[in-house]
Amino acid sequence: MEIRPEESLITGAWVLVGGRVVNDESLERIHSLVSGHLERVATGNWEILYRDPRDGRYWEMFHPHGEMHGGGPASLRVLDVEAAREKYGVDRLPAK
Repeated sequence: MEIRPEESLITGAWVLVGGRVVNDESLERIHSLVSGHLERVATGNWEILYRDPRDGRYWEMFHPHGEMHGGGPASLRVLDVEAAREKYGVDRLPAK
């Protein structure tokens, strides 16, 4: 599974199906990407920085709903190299 070049944000959600809360398609995709495609680079307080080996872009997994249990469902967003360096304190990130 790859990320399309035009994508810069993938937002996961929890949905109610048959009286149960389950991951939506985007959240399942996020879990698949971080477990099998993206390379883990660094960990922040509540976020994790990944790199897409195909195009070199940096992706941050974050949980945008602090009011929900565990921060809610995960999302992925693109971070430029400078933002990744500044936020994660990594002296040298892998080259593209």
